[in-house]
Amino acid sequence: MGGIQHFSAMCMEKNKIDSSLYVTHDVQRGLRDKDGNGVKAGLTKISNIVSSKMINGEKQPCLGELYYRGIDVKQLCDGFLNEARYGFEEVAYLLLFGDLPAPAQLEGFQQYLAQVRQLPPHFVRDVIMKAPRRDMMNMLSRSVLTLGAYDKLADDTTIPNVLKQCLHLVSVFPLLAVYGFHCYNHYECDDSLYIHKPDPSLSAAENTLRLLRPDKSYSALEAKILDLALVLHMEHGGGNNSTFTTHVVSSSGTDTYSVVASALGSLKGPKHGGANIKVVQMFEDLKQSVRDLKDEEEVGAYLTALLDKEAFDKKGLIYGMGHAVYSLSDPRADLFKMFTRQLATEKGQYDEFALYDMVERLAPQIIGQKRRIYKGVSANVDFYSGFVYRILNIPQELFTPIFAIARIVGWSAHRLEELINQDKIIRPAYQSVMANRDYTAIGAR
Repeated sequence: MGGIQHFSAMCMEKNKIDSSLYVTHDVQRGLRDKDGNGVKAGLTKISNIVSSKMINGEKQPCLGELYYRGIDVKQLCDGFLNEARYGFEEVAYLLLFGDLPAPAQLEGFQQYLAQVRQLPPHFVRDVIMKAPRRDMMNMLSRSVLTLGAYDKLADDTTIPNVLKQCLHLVSVFPLLAVYGFHCYNHYECDDSLYIHKPDPSLSAAENTLRLLRPDKSYSALEAKILDLALVLHMEHGGGNNSTFTTHVVSSSGTDTYSVVASALGSLKGPKHGGANIKVVQMFEDLKQSVRDLKDEEEVGAYLTALLDKEAFDKKGLIYGMGHAVYSLSDPRADLFKMFTRQLATEKGQYDEFALYDMVERLAPQIIGQKRRIYKGVSANVDFYSGFVYRILNIPQELFTPIFAIARIVGWSAHRLEELINQDKIIRPAYQSVMANRDYTAIGAR
């Protein structure tokens, strides 16, 4: 007889694998080799990440580059920002259909998304308002799976039907996320309940802020920066955890709603989409722990304590620093930082931006002194995104759902790519390291 602690100890003991066996059997833990290179599991034409280049026959780290359908994401962002346009719909079109839209194509695409940006009758009342909870990602998954029950062709995996399903999810994700938060905030936090209707004339970023704010108001700069955030989070190669999940689950032949719910479960993890929340929490702890936030020695000492597992959550990490692929820089973080400075100045929070800037500068030096690293360390996109969302008065419960509002586009593109090109289920091999033994009769155990 024994309680859960007894069973847990047994579970830990019997499932522990000697770490040296991974080397013995040449198993790439995390599907990455010792240099951080991913094991090739497929081909894609949707996006590409560049973190190193061959120079004189040797692989050398380089400034990070991210390409959507072969176009540098910095050029994409410069394109719509310089023309004072919102980029989400234009870049979504590019990722889904492979080319930048002509003006008439973009207008038609925007109109289609506006047309399908609606939920089934009474869906908010019957689904979203039922059992509200703080975990917005689980609420989002529940809503997605329930939408499948309203779809008479939910299991039809032909490309036209899957594309229709994906475009509907792209259009309604802001509604599902924001309505889910408002219901939680009302029923669990005893605050007022706001259920605004989307405006068909507005972009995804504008509608997200309109739905979230009690008075539906937002500034042009706020909408522009949220739009940029959505574009930068929209896609990041086929190898990130949630996109790989999309490929794996799609390969089984299951329906779109099950695939997206699986991807949401992956994105929810703090090692993936939830990382920006940890950055914000880390900075809150820093502000409580350091007396002079302008003193580089004091801030540096705190960062050292983080690495020594003596501060914050004692995990030995400086959140927002480093990336599985990038080394010298994350191009998304570089783009974000420019507008973060502008937004922080407008909102009277420049001193906090300066603190982020200081940590970004000090952290790589301290990590380099304390750890043996095989590649450079730089700020990743999560370093600034949580700070931006907080300035935009986006509640922390919605940080990861905002990521999902963007990444549903990338998941959709990869689901379609998997269905169009593959007819085999993804089934990687695992090396067994157990010893065979004979069955023992129950009386002799």
